[in-house]
Amino acid sequence: KQFMAYPGVFYSDDGQILRAMQRSAENGGLIMMHAENGIAIDVLVEQALARGETDPRFHGEVRKALLEAEATHRAIRLAQVAGAPLYVVHVSATEAVAELARARDEGLNVFGETCPQYLFLSTDNLAEPDFEGAKYVCSTPLRPKEHQAALWRGLRTNDLQVVSTDHCPFCFTGQKELGRGDFSKIPNGLPGVENRMDLLHQAVLDGHITRRRWIEIACATPARMFGLYPKKGTIAPGADADVVIYDPHAEQVLSADTHHMNVDYSAYEGKRITGRVETVLSRGVPVITEREYTGRAGHGAYTPRSTCQYLT
Repeated sequence: KQFMAYPGVFYSDDGQILRAMQRSAENGGLIMMHAENGIAIDVLVEQALARGETDPRFHGEVRKALLEAEATHRAIRLAQVAGAPLYVVHVSATEAVAELARARDEGLNVFGETCPQYLFLSTDNLAEPDFEGAKYVCSTPLRPKEHQAALWRGLRTNDLQVVSTDHCPFCFTGQKELGRGDFSKIPNGLPGVENRMDLLHQAVLDGHITRRRWIEIACATPARMFGLYPKKGTIAPGADADVVIYDPHAEQVLSADTHHMNVDYSAYEGKRITGRVETVLSRGVPVITEREYTGRAGHGAYTPRSTCQYLT
């Protein structure tokens, strides 16, 4: 994974990115790219703070959709020069989806994912009063609701292949609060790994995707994308018996009071959804039984991966 964002921390310049892509072209690797123009964003952050724009909502305003699209375009063309495949993580902007669609129409080995927060949340959450918006600070940032249609469309047309979570939780108390008075000091990331399957099932009920597409973007495609198929991502002889027993009719309310993640808030607090995981089998062994954890230490097993199985 490489970052075009976060200068001075994770940032890689174009030369470093190109060299890594050249190496991945040689050895069959798949570069995962955080595509935002971090150099330009840092200028906009500095200017915003100088104007006294310190609230969490300004996090979304300085990390502009065009700067996500520009970085996505640049990453695609660098990968094309190197002859390497590319996987763009946590895509959030209409303009970035358009760059991916264009590249795929050209026959390039370019892939993209989005996350539930971009499909169900928006800049309205970043603008919540009393510093509540800090709970929703992540990068790429939440976008205005108008961007959601392009993300759903990209998932339906296979210009986006995966829904991940970018799960990166920080507690509101003692961590997110570090950014009071300066949005740039709010730790970037939000919790969501527990809610992904349920939110995507709600998307099926809402008519955004089919039930088959739900399974593809959440289960089958990730296994093939990252070289785990046929051990994972399918129910077939010889595959691991990793099975979710799902109640599509159960109703629930998402809340920090009931989730199992080690964080003091839910990004989806109070959201009513239909569908719930009941039982989970890992290699045929129940690890969640009627919504209660029944796994044991030592059950985990190393699973070797091959290369991406979608390369043409």
